[in-house]
Amino acid sequence: MTQPGYRAVFFDLDGTLLPMEIDEFMRSYFGSLGAYVARFGVSPEAFMAGMKAGIKNMAAHDDSLPNAEAFWEGYFAHVDREACDWPVELDHYYEHEFGKIGADVVPNPAAARAVNTLVAKGYPLVLATMPMFPERAVRWRLAWAGIDPSQFARLTHFQNSTSVKPKATYYAENLAACGVAGEDVLMVGNNTVEDFSICALGADAYLVTDHLLDPTDHFDLATVKHGTMEEFAAWAEALPACANPATDIEAGLVPTAARDAALASNLTGDAPKAPGKDFSISGMEG
Repeated sequence: MTQPGYRAVFFDLDGTLLPMEIDEFMRSYFGSLGAYVARFGVSPEAFMAGMKAGIKNMAAHDDSLPNAEAFWEGYFAHVDREACDWPVELDHYYEHEFGKIGADVVPNPAAARAVNTLVAKGYPLVLATMPMFPERAVRWRLAWAGIDPSQFARLTHFQNSTSVKPKATYYAENLAACGVAGEDVLMVGNNTVEDFSICALGADAYLVTDHLLDPTDHFDLATVKHGTMEEFAAWAEALPACANPATDIEAGLVPTAARDAALASNLTGDAPKAPGKDFSISGMEG
């Protein structure tokens, strides 16, 4: 059977390229960041309330503003804005402290093999990870996976994204960034809802099963290509070279008009609804 002529490949991160237990990671992350900001007089209670409010804001907002702005609005509703020079201190935290959380992560060599293979074949790559972290944190997590971030033309993070998984607007934003249609994209992920909502925009998909997450509890594996990361790497090795790669991929914010145009021209089915009020800290997976 002839494979579709993909012009770009989108990858999920946590549970796909990065073999990490997300709940354990989130506990370590919140503990590390909470201890760091405590030196500025921020209590654990205020910190947790601020983080939860910021995360919920990112999940719920629909105003075309960067997720980072939505986060800080929620965070500073509970945390003293004047406690420290937040941009400077958090830049320091993510540069020097955050990386320690992944010191014990054991990468899956097949993930780097798959990425290297696709790059060698000329496929532009987008890291379509849940955009609720700063860019530096995303780059750290790729490093934990044993993967060079420079191999990706675009990494989604809370500064360059205005929406989150599984919203159709999140994926439309990334299609617009690449200048492609949904049918031009292969999405590689492990979450049947967060990652595969892009299929409602016409994209193809490969489900990585090593750390499979199926929030619906009834996803039919037979409906999509699927296998372990090792099997995906072998599948990627069998792909032809990319005949018509996407070019001039936008790494930063995408104009709202371009996002909306991509949504209107690609949405072919019902996409999962956005997370609501019960969106939890573990929802940063992806």
